Amino acid sequence: MTALFAPNESVLQWDEMIVQNPDGGNVFASREVAETKRRNGWLPRYATFDEMPVTILEKHVPLLGKYWYLPKGPGETSISALKVLLPEIQRFATENGVFAVKIEPEIPESEETHPELAALGLVKTSPVQPNVSTVIIDLSSSLEEVMKNFNQKGRHAVRRAERDGVVARAVELTDENMKTMYDLLVDTAAGRFESSVRDLEYYKTFWKAFAESGHGQLFFAYFEDKVVAGAYAMYLGQKGLYKDGASIRERTAYGASHLLQWEIMTWMSERGVTSYDLCGAPHSSRINDESHPFYGVGRFKTSFNKHVTDYVGCYDLPVKPLQYKLWSKIGQRLVISLTWRLTHAQWF
Repeated sequence: MTALFAPNESVLQWDEMIVQNPDGGNVFASREVAETKRRNGWLPRYATFDEMPVTILEKHVPLLGKYWYLPKGPGETSISALKVLLPEIQRFATENGVFAVKIEPEIPESEETHPELAALGLVKTSPVQPNVSTVIIDLSSSLEEVMKNFNQKGRHAVRRAERDGVVARAVELTDENMKTMYDLLVDTAAGRFESSVRDLEYYKTFWKAFAESGHGQLFFAYFEDKVVAGAYAMYLGQKGLYKDGASIRERTAYGASHLLQWEIMTWMSERGVTSYDLCGAPHSSRINDESHPFYGVGRFKTSFNKHVTDYVGCYDLPVKPLQYKLWSKIGQRLVISLTWRLTHAQWF
């Protein structure tokens, strides 16, 4: 197996390349996302392993060396395929002065997966992206069939919102609309999840990158001419993703967020998307646990599809054992804490 950094001409076609991977590609592994991460101190690296494209984000950690994070990668969907790939990732990382590699493949979780991954020398870590457990909507059939497959609560909420005069639509990505969307995000996160919200310029850069490529769209739901909910969704190949969403705290219009999601699904279907990821839910084992901080989120998303998809999540591949030991015991907590205190930004 041969590992190489991709030439510039290949990087220009990166998104078209990654959709050919076994996982069908992922927006988090796209060139648009990788380049946006430069604002957060990451250096995007684009590599191929026997012509299989793998997106790499690189940071230098003082005293330890380079750290690699493979967002939603590598693009394999089975442990057997990952087992073949890991030795080459380790060899290539060693050549490039890397002490650890964080991987995040979309391999479905089962009782056997975690012991099998540990046997490969991988170390389980906290997830980075929010959809390690998620709800996925099948858009491969007609929209009529998609609606029929919603739970009764989901169908009722969409119809009720339409009947009560809620209007959902795609909107232009103007500065005013982006500020409205950002204010919704901040208001929704207030009191519980402030640290999950990045600065406005980060979102503007992110949203614009996907909009310019034709793969991202901002949506608003209106009630009595007022924005009551917003969402930014994007897609790559045949896979769509609900990236950012928020709504006003006062529940003035029942079903507005449901109707907004229905509008997004319609938009996705028109572009050939067959799988729409609602991007995050409690693990299937806790989806009915009212004490879970995201119980309400899970309840909303399972009104469209009661099945929760669980992936194996994030694992570290230690490349230099001593440095990785220091990183896992002290380094990671320290850099994440210092980054937040000094810059009010997330390390990942």
